[in-house]
Amino acid sequence: MIFMKYDFTSIMDRRGMDAVAIDGLGDGGGFAPDAPKAGFDAIPMWVADMNFPTVPTIPQAIIERAQHPAYGYFQARDEYYASIIKWHETRNGVKGLEKKHIGYENGVLGGVISALNVLCSKGDNVLLHSPTYIGFTHALENNGYNIVHSPLVIDENNVWRMDFDDMEKKIIDEQINVTVFCSPHNPCGRVWEKWELEKAMQLFEKHHVFVISDEIWSDIILNGNKHIPTQSVSEYAKEHTVAVYAPSKTFNLAGLIGAYHIIYNDWLRERIKKESSLPHYNDMNVLSMHALIGAYKSEGYEWCDELRETISGNVNFACNYISEHFNGVTLCKPQGTYMLFIDCAKWCEAHSKTIDEVMKAGWDVGVAWQDGRMFHGQTHLRLNLALPLSRVKEAFERMDKYVFNA
Repeated sequence: MIFMKYDFTSIMDRRGMDAVAIDGLGDGGGFAPDAPKAGFDAIPMWVADMNFPTVPTIPQAIIERAQHPAYGYFQARDEYYASIIKWHETRNGVKGLEKKHIGYENGVLGGVISALNVLCSKGDNVLLHSPTYIGFTHALENNGYNIVHSPLVIDENNVWRMDFDDMEKKIIDEQINVTVFCSPHNPCGRVWEKWELEKAMQLFEKHHVFVISDEIWSDIILNGNKHIPTQSVSEYAKEHTVAVYAPSKTFNLAGLIGAYHIIYNDWLRERIKKESSLPHYNDMNVLSMHALIGAYKSEGYEWCDELRETISGNVNFACNYISEHFNGVTLCKPQGTYMLFIDCAKWCEAHSKTIDEVMKAGWDVGVAWQDGRMFHGQTHLRLNLALPLSRVKEAFERMDKYVFNA
């Protein structure tokens, strides 16, 4: 057993602490799971945030800054940019990243839309893979862009792969000049290999397609896999890719707001920064800035490594449990993220059940999983495994007793 310096085992009580994952259950909006029946507590497995206390250097940094009783207009510290540069060089081998290449975004989706507004006209077609992150669907459709899906396919080794022929056909037939790329992929959990990124970029270069690469999950890589930054695979990729990152997934900071883009192309960067400035509210929060600085301290590197080990263990447990106990439930083992995307098609067919019935049976006993249809998985469920292993085990025991082997 590996000794853990940080706490990934304590069960954190988030009730009444503004957490959508807990306090949002049963809100009647159609997006959140139902609250459990009497006798069962909720195990949050839907919203993509974590049920672990974050690295202590983050609250320390926030508290230290908050103790100074002035919160007026400010400018980002050089330490903010230096922390980002060091993080990417150390974690992903990135060379040549400079302060000027980095720009603040309130969120990854806002950065995606700012880039699309520069590279597209309203009504343009944009290529995305399916299954598709629901945030992409809402953001693009709300802003007047048409999504053209290229379905990922499962190969003979049970791995999600890009269908390059389908991608090229869609690019040509639908006159596409921008793709929104997801690396690692959400919800499938694929960590793209270098050859896959190179082949995709060769295709995009052939048809002069710009790339917007959401790499918010790039720190949560499991079981020895390796993240390859999209911008690193070719000169075309470097000059024609807008990469968007945030510490929020890695360190559970979504409630503090704060992401950033990396854009090497001067022409593209200047226009996207101008576009993102137009609403006059895409501005950094001083405490969010200090949270990032706290996250990217040496302790954050250690904490992230331990997080990877923890999530890898949870994923391994879950995948083994499904294989051994849930006949007819299938999945491709994720290589990154902390989400599972399980397919209940065969189980539903064998038991004459609908995916709605499966989902509701879990909700009733506190397994607060998420409807996969929002991600274009028609018989799928999406599960968050960023919980202490004891809670993951409890959730799967409830699935076993009350859902799949009831």
